[in-house]
Amino acid sequence: MLQQHTHSHQPRPLFDPQIMRGAIMAAVRKLDPRHQVRNPVMFVVEVGSVLTTGLAIQASLGQGEASPGFIWAIALWLWFTVLFANFAEAVAEGRGKAQAATLRQSRRDVQAKQLSSTDRSRGYTTVPSTSLRKGDLVLVEAGDSIPGDGDVIDGVASVDESAITGESAPVIRESGGDRSAVTGGTRVLSDWLIVRITANPGETFLDRMIEMVEGAKRQKTPNEIALNILLASLTIIFLFATVTLLPFSLYSVAAVKALDPASSAAPVTVTVLVALLVCLIPTTIGGLLSAIGIAGMDRMIQANVIAMSGRAVEAAGDVDVLLLDKTGTITLGNRQATAFLPAPGISAARLADAAQLASLADETPEGRSIVVLAKEQYGIRERSIHALEAEFIPFSAQTRMSGVQVPDRTIWKGAVDAIERYLQDRRAALPAQVRADVETIAKAGGTPLVVVEDVTVLGVIQLKDIVKGGIKERFGALRQMGIKTVMITGDNPLTAAAIAAEAGVDDFLAQATPENKLELIREYQRGGRLVAMTGDGTNDAPALAQADVAVAMNSGTQAAKEAGNMVDLDSNPTKLIEVVEIGKQLLMTRGALTTFSIANDIAKYFAIIPAAFATTYPALNRLNIMRLASPQSAIIAAVIFNALVIVGLIPLALRGIAYRPVGAALVLRRNLLIYGLGGLIVPFIGIKLIDMLLVGLGLV
Repeated sequence: MLQQHTHSHQPRPLFDPQIMRGAIMAAVRKLDPRHQVRNPVMFVVEVGSVLTTGLAIQASLGQGEASPGFIWAIALWLWFTVLFANFAEAVAEGRGKAQAATLRQSRRDVQAKQLSSTDRSRGYTTVPSTSLRKGDLVLVEAGDSIPGDGDVIDGVASVDESAITGESAPVIRESGGDRSAVTGGTRVLSDWLIVRITANPGETFLDRMIEMVEGAKRQKTPNEIALNILLASLTIIFLFATVTLLPFSLYSVAAVKALDPASSAAPVTVTVLVALLVCLIPTTIGGLLSAIGIAGMDRMIQANVIAMSGRAVEAAGDVDVLLLDKTGTITLGNRQATAFLPAPGISAARLADAAQLASLADETPEGRSIVVLAKEQYGIRERSIHALEAEFIPFSAQTRMSGVQVPDRTIWKGAVDAIERYLQDRRAALPAQVRADVETIAKAGGTPLVVVEDVTVLGVIQLKDIVKGGIKERFGALRQMGIKTVMITGDNPLTAAAIAAEAGVDDFLAQATPENKLELIREYQRGGRLVAMTGDGTNDAPALAQADVAVAMNSGTQAAKEAGNMVDLDSNPTKLIEVVEIGKQLLMTRGALTTFSIANDIAKYFAIIPAAFATTYPALNRLNIMRLASPQSAIIAAVIFNALVIVGLIPLALRGIAYRPVGAALVLRRNLLIYGLGGLIVPFIGIKLIDMLLVGLGLV
């Protein structure tokens, strides 16, 4: 499987020399017409390249329609146009293949300790990992590599998953629950696991990861298909328009010569018509469209998210409802002590002292936070239980309390109802003020813990599931983009409402069950919304399968990963927000470059049309607003610019335009202003500069 090493999916340099060399060779191989026919725009350019090359050879033999140098120049730059488009796609593919090669090179066979499926006590047999099949049982002990993808059915162990996730901190994997899935190639650091293999060789998560990283199974997305149809339609329209120009030109010349036999009017040449067609059809976006889609998947890889298809990446950009689990996504997941509320007649310092004493041996996050809060607010430093001759009373499910016994007193802390039962057994009760504090904490979305010393109620500790810093601002940014956020929690409606208000989500689903989640997703989808969610448990699988974008945690169960269309290697629930942002960036990049391409084509009309028909209609010279040197230099300059602009936009297609959390109307306005206006202006400048360079070098 994988040798042990640490890596993470860091972005590669845009122009990695090794990738560039491979992309140049791949660009030549992609000249194969069987590949080009998948892209109608570039296929037309390739056909034009072949045609002009034939005309150039004919001209070189003295039978040409124009000077050989002119036709060869057009043919050469048309071939460059196809090669540059192929190069853009090859660079995008090369970046993914380089990551896949790293994973593939690190794969190796390991020896597995296979157990009998009927009687585990009979010991194990050592077999190669490649011989394991779905359903086989294996024993993995400390220091062993896990031989294949599987579910833990017995044991608990610390596992190093850095070979897959790039994260050096080990994780706990155990049987049952939502952290039972293990990935082949990871390594057990302590204890042991019995794993049931869930994937045959060649079907493992690593194999699928390599395929996705390579882009071997990248399918065109619905939006990409629709855009391809639009580009093909425009190409066909311009093709018919260009073809019909030749008879018009011949007729016009014949009519002029009939009136004036000495006229110098000449029909437009086929070479010029091919150049005109290539400059007018949307070659820029046609050449970059595939690269934009592949680069979107590459950015997902850099975020440590494996998208099972390009459709999932694009769907993430269209999402307008996010379902987010409260614990671990919106909140930190560990309740923290935030305040001491003393009972009447009790000082806050006394309550804090007693609460800290009762928590000294409590290793839970809540217990440690009580100790820290007492130290921060009242300067009460931690004390040794042994020095105090204290005996810690651990928490139990029956009493729902924990505490400490010291020589002169017993201190308890626990849930309100548990403390009330304790007091009732001793003919005591909660003071009215303490009960009021308990209700206030619950309404605010917190958890109250009551502290008593013998039968004296000292007060209440407020525990709160802390909302993550900056999460409210992120939800605000999503709202600006028209995305609705919905918090999913098992809390009661009162607590859920308080946390939802603090976090700034748009809605919440309290006391959520798997059925509730599934019905909520269907309800939004019936309203025409696209829904994204995360999940890690088997009970999340139905909802993940229903959601349009479903991000399964790598630490989750196999059922959850099979149901999702993305897997987060970091198992970070907040990654869903980043996934949506990457999807939005993909759509924004495609939209921006499409806008630029169309505007770019419009600008080229002013350069090439007057030049193309100047010999047929001399009056068109008045439209030569760019003051280009000659018709031939104008046409060559336009074709050269048309090829070079593809190369110039490759970095933008691969990196994506800068993401900004703004609404669709603002995105459209920005695209029209920057890329629409830019697409109109840049060709005027570029073609003029190339024309001046050609004249300066004496090439035309």
